[in-house]
Amino acid sequence: MKDRTLGRLLLKRVALTPDAPAIGWIESNEIKSLSFKSYKTQIEHLSLGLQKHGMVVGDRVAILASTCKEWHLTDMAVICGRSVVVPVYPSYLGHEVKYIFNHSGAKILVVENDAQMEKVIPLMGEMPLLSLIVAFQDLHEDTKKKFRNHVAYVTFKDLLKDGSEELKTHHDQFDEGIKQQKPDDTASIIYTSGTTGEPKGAVVTHGAFTAMLDNVQSFIKGAFGVSDRTLTFLPLSHVLGRADSLLPLIFGWHSVYAESMDRLVDNLQLVRPTVMLAVPRVFEKIYAKIHEQVSAGPLWKQQAFKLAVQAGEAYYAKIDIDRSPGAGELIAYKAAQKVVFEQIYQKFGGKIRYFVSGGAPLSPDIIRFLRYANLTVLEGYGLTETIAPCSLNPLTRQIPGTVGRPMGDVEFRFAEDGEILIRSQAMFKEYYHSPEQTAEAFTEDGWFKSGDIGHFTPEGYLQIKKRKKDLIKTSGGKFVAPQKIENMLKSQRWISYAVVIGEKRKFLTALIGIEKERFHSQLDSLGLAADCTLQDMLANPKVQEMIQADIDAVNQNLAQFETIKKFTLVPDEFTTANFLTPSLKIKRKAVTEYFKVEIEAMYQ
Repeated sequence: MKDRTLGRLLLKRVALTPDAPAIGWIESNEIKSLSFKSYKTQIEHLSLGLQKHGMVVGDRVAILASTCKEWHLTDMAVICGRSVVVPVYPSYLGHEVKYIFNHSGAKILVVENDAQMEKVIPLMGEMPLLSLIVAFQDLHEDTKKKFRNHVAYVTFKDLLKDGSEELKTHHDQFDEGIKQQKPDDTASIIYTSGTTGEPKGAVVTHGAFTAMLDNVQSFIKGAFGVSDRTLTFLPLSHVLGRADSLLPLIFGWHSVYAESMDRLVDNLQLVRPTVMLAVPRVFEKIYAKIHEQVSAGPLWKQQAFKLAVQAGEAYYAKIDIDRSPGAGELIAYKAAQKVVFEQIYQKFGGKIRYFVSGGAPLSPDIIRFLRYANLTVLEGYGLTETIAPCSLNPLTRQIPGTVGRPMGDVEFRFAEDGEILIRSQAMFKEYYHSPEQTAEAFTEDGWFKSGDIGHFTPEGYLQIKKRKKDLIKTSGGKFVAPQKIENMLKSQRWISYAVVIGEKRKFLTALIGIEKERFHSQLDSLGLAADCTLQDMLANPKVQEMIQADIDAVNQNLAQFETIKKFTLVPDEFTTANFLTPSLKIKRKAVTEYFKVEIEAMYQ
């Protein structure tokens, strides 16, 4: 129990591997790194700097920035200073930032740059507790003029400098503060991404964070360590990205922060990670890109790719039932590896041992395909309230279509309607200032209601069937899980997003989103120019036929009442600016309200 605070875990890790690389970043196409000893020093300087500028025990500090090393260092500095971090998605608009800032009772706002600060400036008059602005990048003078007379301001660089000076006269303050931490102290208030209304603030204690890390460590059984390297790019404002950023504390591995999502492919080649956490959308885009490149290539490459996939299917069909592949199957698979799959493997840096996928369901077809290229995906399951991972496919055997086995002290049971109930020390304490919602989230005997319907497979793996609140009931009384069908549609070649409609309707329809990049190799045959718009593509009859073929392929594997009878291509790309939450889940209510005319037209 004495190690059950994040500050104590930090001190323990520094004592174990002081000279090992802790976190890294990329400058001028080179990896720069801090050893664990230097990592701790920077956290200490930042924490003391923040305290000099007014942060006291228990203060809420909101961070509005993209994923970067500064985000994580500030996170650890605030937490080690016995204050509370409130992550804010960088894609949030000004009014959303204001809501979370005020609801959490934050006093300090940390911003990345001018663009983030500009969102907040018009609303600062409605943020009465705001007392200090911290900027990772020094803001432009014109930006600072708009608030400097009202709120104090300091840069990340100045905090490090001020903290270094403070250390000369307060050399024990940081470590003494960590000694006073208690497992029940609040470390963070993490707001849900709000798919069904205002986001709720999940209060997470030091004990819950460290219990999550304990569960991960016990489940992995020593397979990860100081020789591993990760490429960290997930939003730190999301609970999965936050968990990713804390894993060096238990594994001692080297966590290198990506430059951006746009630079991810280039960063993979440079960093060459051995382990990487990602969300399904990343794998879906990779899968689509590979198929797009194959389709754009010569016929012989297309045929070689098809034969390679068939060889992979035959090889793993035997492996999955614990039988040895025959000599012919082994030779065919080795040839497929050499000619096709090794090239795919090398696209990820050539050293990947494991991917970990979470945040939403991932198509089993994608998991199987990546496995043919020696890219093992460990799909897991978790929620904001469980501090991300509570189950994971084991390293020894993965079953696509499941989210694995419970980790560490996590227990599952099932309500009468099949809802997954969870019990663990890695659990949020409450919804901040929402006692009624907190009470509704738990059973009378203290089990958390996940909102997901599922069951155990005969092998003891958890399988998620549907999201309870998303169930569609047709006018014929049939219950349909739209997420299952949407995931099947997204795994098709041309469909990027899908929203299934059918509540109180006679049949199911779908709103389909496409992305121009998937069609690049087909533009000539479609009679479309390279600079055509998305609207040009929607109006093209051949594009409509291609989408219908994808839907027909999915319908063949569905019960009659689950099949999609009609579809409409939507004229907007799905982004976090409109129809996706910051964790890339579809805002179902927002989509159906915005496209209500198109939906009604499908039922005329």
